[in-house]
Amino acid sequence: MTLATDTTAPGFVDPHVLLQIESLELRARHVVDGFWSGLNRSPYHGFSVEFTEYRQYTPGDDPRYLDWKLYARSDRYYVKRFEDETNLRCLLLLDASRSMEYGSSAVTKFDYARTLAATFGYFLTTQRDAVGLAQFSRDIDHYIPARYRAGHWRRLLVALESPCTGTTTELSPPLEQVAERLTKRGMLVLISDLLAPLEHVELSLGCLTARGQEVLVFQTLDPTELTFDFDRPELFEDLESGRKLYVDPAVLRTEYRRRLNEHLAAIEQLCARLGVTYRRLTTDQPLGDALGDFLRSRLRSRDRRTTAGGRRRA
Repeated sequence: MTLATDTTAPGFVDPHVLLQIESLELRARHVVDGFWSGLNRSPYHGFSVEFTEYRQYTPGDDPRYLDWKLYARSDRYYVKRFEDETNLRCLLLLDASRSMEYGSSAVTKFDYARTLAATFGYFLTTQRDAVGLAQFSRDIDHYIPARYRAGHWRRLLVALESPCTGTTTELSPPLEQVAERLTKRGMLVLISDLLAPLEHVELSLGCLTARGQEVLVFQTLDPTELTFDFDRPELFEDLESGRKLYVDPAVLRTEYRRRLNEHLAAIEQLCARLGVTYRRLTTDQPLGDALGDFLRSRLRSRDRRTTAGGRRRA
């Protein structure tokens, strides 16, 4: 199913406006509630039902579980889902290295990324899924195992409110530590700018997929990192090393874009080879866009578990 959404809904508000809301919880609720509002006004409003307690009837399902009241309202057949069909274990992996502090406007990559993590966390909580968080820089700064229970959502929010205090981008060590802690299969959502050597990115993603985890990557960049459209020579500072360099953008722009595009293309190819779902975002994009991609992956994952569960019950 293709999602048709109303981009004028609250979930698709300009991030520069959304991130003026101080509370991460309110931001997340605003995006999720706005997304559902736009979806329910679209021709695919029935899609929202599939993310609650029901799934569409398919031949072979036990007709005893059909919900006739829901059929009367929607003219579509739905069956009640079993416990093992509804519960997902998802761990959000949030990059808190210094490079994530960059922002060409009032919106930094880190603030955008943690708002995205809060949005995913809130959505999963409303679906009664187990959600956890690993916030990292050179090491794991916060680790909260995936759970679904009273008060767990608040614990995630407290961790997400922590400032970005990391230094260099070291993907491999913390993500290897995360992989070692995982005892059950589930979904891993990595939110990072991935501005690290390609071999480090490959090693990091490889150690996650090798354990049978479903991995989603949301590469989060500032628009100027893609365009390098600075209009005059300036003193640039590397946020991670502290090195300063006087640069004339007009001289370096072509070479910069070439190298960056090669890096981005290589990451996209790497994700495809590893079976990782990949989406590139910029901090001027509405967070509802990313939520739509996440929901599609969540639905595919649920359907795979449903199929596997059906085989087990059979």
